[in-house]
Amino acid sequence: MKNILLIGAGRSASTLIKYLLDNSGKENWKITVGDISLELAKQKIKNHQNAQAIAFDVNDEQQRVKEIAKVDLVISMLPATMHLDVAKECLKQKKHLVTASYVSKQMHELDGEAKKAGVIFLNEIGLDPGIDHLSAMKIIDEVKAKGGKMITFRSYCGGLVAPESNDNPWGYKFTWNPRSVVMAGQSGDSAGATAQYLENGKIKYVPYTRLFSNVETIKVSWGSGSSPLTTRFEAYANRDSLSYVDMYGLQDVKNMLRGTLRMPGFCKAWNAFIQLGLTDDNCKVSDSENTTYAGLIESFLPEGPGNVKKKLAKFLREKDNSPVMKKLDWLGIMKNQKIGLKDSSPAEILLDLLLKKWSLKEKDKDMVVMQHEFEYMAEGKSKKAEVKRITSSLVVIGDDQVNTAMSKTVGLPLGISTKLILNGKINLRGVWVPTVKEIYNPVLAELENFGIHFIEKHD
Repeated sequence: MKNILLIGAGRSASTLIKYLLDNSGKENWKITVGDISLELAKQKIKNHQNAQAIAFDVNDEQQRVKEIAKVDLVISMLPATMHLDVAKECLKQKKHLVTASYVSKQMHELDGEAKKAGVIFLNEIGLDPGIDHLSAMKIIDEVKAKGGKMITFRSYCGGLVAPESNDNPWGYKFTWNPRSVVMAGQSGDSAGATAQYLENGKIKYVPYTRLFSNVETIKVSWGSGSSPLTTRFEAYANRDSLSYVDMYGLQDVKNMLRGTLRMPGFCKAWNAFIQLGLTDDNCKVSDSENTTYAGLIESFLPEGPGNVKKKLAKFLREKDNSPVMKKLDWLGIMKNQKIGLKDSSPAEILLDLLLKKWSLKEKDKDMVVMQHEFEYMAEGKSKKAEVKRITSSLVVIGDDQVNTAMSKTVGLPLGISTKLILNGKINLRGVWVPTVKEIYNPVLAELENFGIHFIEKHD
C-alpha cells in the first residue's frame, strides 16, 4: 500500500481529491487529507473508505514531522510561501513532494539534496504553471525534432466565467484566488512591478502603471463540429516572460510573451483602479469603517466642481456614460454607502467589494482558456526556409461549483503525476518542472481522457 498526504483542501483541490479517491482502490492507496479546517477536509473525502481527514496545521512542527513520516508522497496545495517547511521535512524523511506552485529560489536550492535523498520534488504541475509547460514543450520538441527553428512563442491563459454565466458588464467572476486577481501585475511586496518580454529580438518593459493599457486582442476558436466558436479576448503581459527562454530551450527565439486573458473592455476599466490607487495595499485608509465608497473615491481625486461621478469621469478622461464608467457604477464604487471595514487598505476595500459582485452564483460555471502561438522556420518544398505557424488552443468549461474548470485543470495534472511517481513511471530525482517528455507525454495522454485536450491549427 502507498500512502499519500494531501495538505490543503480548498477550492482548487476538489477535483484532485476526487481523482485520488477514484484511483485509490485500484492503486492500493491510503489518502490523508489535512486542512486547517477539519470540517472542510471531512467534506471533501465524503467518508471514503480509503481516506481519512485530519485537522492539519503546517506550522506545527511536531505534527508536520509525524504525518509526513507516515506517507510515501506529499501533495502540498498550500500557498507557495508555505511549501519550504514541508519540502525540508520531506528531504529529511526522503519523501516525494508534488506542488502546483512556481519554483522559488529556496525550493530550487534543494535540488542537490533531493537528488541525494533519491526523491523528486515536482513543482509547477497545475494549470498555469503546469498544463502550459506540458502542452508547449510537446510542440517545441516536435518542431525541433523535425529540424525547425522556433522564432516566436506566445502563450495566453485566463480563468474566466463561462459564456452562459457571463451576466455582468465586466465579463468576469472570481474563479481562483481573489486577492491574486486584485494584485495582478504587482510584485510580492505589493509595489509596482514591470512586465518583461521579447519583441523582434529586443527586450520590452511595461511598468505596472501601463500594464492594463498595453493590451492586445487574441482570437480563440473552440467548440466541436464544422462551425467552431471564435471568441475575442484581451491579453496583458505577465510579469516575467524572459525566464521561459531558457526553461523552454528557446535561446534563439525573437518573440517571447506570456499573457493573461480577460474579456474585451475589462482591462481599460481595471486600469481606472490602478490610476486611482485602489490596488495599493501599502497604506491604510483613515477611518475606513465609516468612510463611504464615494468618499473614498473622492479622496483620490483632485478638487473640482461636480459630484464624485463627474470628477471621476473627468479624471479618467471618460464620458459620464462610457463603458468604463458603466462598469465602475455597476460595482457600486461611487455609492454613498459605508465601507464597514476597519483599518483597511485601498486594495482590501476593493477586494471586499469585488467579492460581493464577482462571486460565482450557485449554478454558474467557470471557464479556462489557454492558447499557444508558435512560429518557426522550416525547410519548404523548394528547399528554402519557410515560416510555419501553429496555434494550440484549450477551452475547458466547469461542471458546477465544485467541479470547476479551474479545479479540473489544476488538480488533474497533480493527481496524474502523483500516480506516475508512485508507480515508478517518473523516475527523475531532484527539483523539477514538467518540461520533459517523461512527464509531459503520459500526463497529457491521461488528461485527454478527461476532455482536456488542445486543438492544433497548422498554417
